[in-house]
Amino acid sequence: MKTAGYISAESILVVVTILAAAGWIFSKEALVGLPPLFFMGMRFIIAGFVLFLAGQKYFRGLVWEDVKRASFVGVVMGITMMFWITGLDQSSNLGVGAFITSLGVVLVPVLARFMFGARPPMTIWLALPIAVLGLGLLALNNGLNFEFAQIYFLGAAFGSALQLNLLSRFSMRMHSLVLTAIQLSVSGGLLLCVSLLTETRPSDISMEVAGWFLASTLIATSLRFWLQTYGMSLTQVSHAAVIMNLEPVWTAILAMLWFSEVMGVVQLVGCVLIFIAMLVSRWSQIKAAIRYKNRVK
Repeated sequence: MKTAGYISAESILVVVTILAAAGWIFSKEALVGLPPLFFMGMRFIIAGFVLFLAGQKYFRGLVWEDVKRASFVGVVMGITMMFWITGLDQSSNLGVGAFITSLGVVLVPVLARFMFGARPPMTIWLALPIAVLGLGLLALNNGLNFEFAQIYFLGAAFGSALQLNLLSRFSMRMHSLVLTAIQLSVSGGLLLCVSLLTETRPSDISMEVAGWFLASTLIATSLRFWLQTYGMSLTQVSHAAVIMNLEPVWTAILAMLWFSEVMGVVQLVGCVLIFIAMLVSRWSQIKAAIRYKNRVK
């Protein structure tokens, strides 16, 4: 029975990474007819409401202090998403953006060192120069061909690292589905407020754009987070964390298939280096996942 649960969790989490990658495609298509911040705000508000409907029973008995902490993390998430969606709107290569954003994995323990005085494992200091070299190579394509969108993606990486640090430090007694719903709702509200001050809403929206919006909201957000919550409940966090590294890989593949994106050899090497850095930074989790896999066989 344990083996079946392990296989089920592994399959579900791989699907989650594919849905997350598809979200990059859905969002890029939706941005053709929607302002970036308005799009993300509405997407998160609706997705948060859907998760609320799906897990109403888990919202009973919430403690106000926990709600405040979750809401604060939601604000950080909203700022992070401002960077991400602006980068996505301006980027010409989603694969490159996905790998830059994935640097948040490496940055989590680095920020923890400066914010909380935590001592990162030696693997982080090994992964960091590899990641920096990979990041430098991503800016190169037939010479220096820097896109400002890459700065936004890097900002999103720092934001996601900060968000994960706060989540690890805050002790919140709530179901992960509730936590996700609160974060999405608060983040969406913040994005909509900024959108009202800075963007002009479209007078009409085509059916095609509406379809991409619904796909990004219901499939890449609500369904994805629901499956992620369920999948992670079936396995150890260390194992789930390793599988989640696949998101930038799938994003690059889907962008190549859907948008016919290509990477230069130098950029491809940069992506590989960042992926290696992600694995090195999570080496202890990889070992724990291997031990877990051997134990449930």
